Amino acid sequence: MKREALEGVRVLDIATVIAGPWGAGILADFGAEVIKVEMPGRGDAFRAMGPLKDGLSTRWPSMGRNKKTVTLDFHYEEGKKLFLELVKKSDVIVENFRTGTLEKWGLGMDVLREANPDIIVTHVTGYGQTGPYAKLAGLGTPLQAFSGMTYMTGYADRPPVSPPFALADYIAGLNVVIGTMMALYHRDVLKGKPQEVDISLYEGIFRMEEAMIAQYDLFGTVRERSPMPSGASCPIGTFETKDNRYAIIVCSTNPVFDHLCDAMGKREEWLPKYALAKDRLADPKPIMDAVTEWVKSLTFAELKERCDAAGLPVSAIYSMKDIFEDPQYAARNNIVDVPCEEFGSVKMPSVFPVLTETPGQIKWPGQKIGAMNEEIYKGLLGLSDEEYEALKEKKVI
Repeated sequence: MKREALEGVRVLDIATVIAGPWGAGILADFGAEVIKVEMPGRGDAFRAMGPLKDGLSTRWPSMGRNKKTVTLDFHYEEGKKLFLELVKKSDVIVENFRTGTLEKWGLGMDVLREANPDIIVTHVTGYGQTGPYAKLAGLGTPLQAFSGMTYMTGYADRPPVSPPFALADYIAGLNVVIGTMMALYHRDVLKGKPQEVDISLYEGIFRMEEAMIAQYDLFGTVRERSPMPSGASCPIGTFETKDNRYAIIVCSTNPVFDHLCDAMGKREEWLPKYALAKDRLADPKPIMDAVTEWVKSLTFAELKERCDAAGLPVSAIYSMKDIFEDPQYAARNNIVDVPCEEFGSVKMPSVFPVLTETPGQIKWPGQKIGAMNEEIYKGLLGLSDEEYEALKEKKVI
C-alpha cells in the first residue's frame, strides 16, 4: 500500500464551523491524523448548521470526514492538562477563537511552546492577529464585505450581493493548508524554527484583488458593481441561447478572440481592426451586440459544438442538477457516495487536488461526538480505565 502524502503528521483541530475545520479536513484527506476536539455534549456548532435532515446536518459527514473526534472541556484544569498532553504528541494546532482567547484560557503560545517547543499553531480569525480590529468577532459574509469583494458584485442599479455560500471561509481554509504546509516544510526540511500561521477571513479574498488595487492606485478609479469582470476583456458576458440557456464567453486574450472569430465564421471585418484588446475595449458595443445576436441564433448544443471546434472556451451556467448529470464530473469522480450511519449514505465532493503517487482518500464520514475518545485518551495518551472514567464522570471529556 502506498504511503500517504501527510503520513506521520498529527493535527489538533480545535477550530469551529468552516474555515479552520475545512482546512484541517484537507490535511486529513491526504493522510494527516487530525484529532477533532469538541466540547462535551455540544460539539462543533457546524453540527447544527443546515440544511438538516431528521434534525441532523447534511453537511457534517463531509466537513468531519477523516477526522478522529474527541471531546474535551478546556474550562477545567484537568481539561487544560489533557490538552497539553495532546499538544506534546502533535505537530500542528488549528484554532479559530477570537484573538487572545487561548491566552485567556491559560493556553497562550508560551504555555503551548513549553509543552511542545516544535508545535506549529495556525490561527484563523476575522481580521488577523494584529491591527485595531484584531480582537473583533468575525464571520465570513461580513468579512467578504470588508474585503471589498461584495461592493463590486451584482448590478450597478441594485444593492450589492454576496455569494450563496461562505466563500471567505473556504478561501481562508485553503490558506490554512498553504500556510501550515509551508510552516511544516520550514520546520522539518529546512530545520527552521516552528512558527505561527496567521490567517484572516478577509485577506485571502483581498489578495485576489490586485487588478482593482492597481486601478485605484494608478487611476484613482473605484471598480463599481458589475455582473462580470469589466475593463480587461471584450467580449465578456452572459449570453442567452436560442433554447433559453445561458452561456459564458470571455475573450481574455488576443488568440482567444481569434478563436471567437473562427467560431462565428471568420468575421474578417473584425481583423485587424479588433485584433488587439485595447482596440476592442475602446469600442466594445459592436462586438458585444454581434456576439449577443450570434449566440441567440443557436441552441446551446450548436454553440458548444462551434466553440469547441474553434478552440473557444465556453460553458453553460450549471445548476447542481446539471453538475450531477455531466459526464466530465462523472469521469473525474468529482462526486462520491459515502456510507454514513445517519443517512445510509451521502454524496460529497471527492478529494482534491488529485495526486498521482499519494492520492487522498475518504476513509470515513464525520463521526459522532467523542467517537474516538477511548482510542485517543487511553491509546495515545495512556490513561488508565479509572482515569478515563473519572474524566467522563466530571464531564471534562
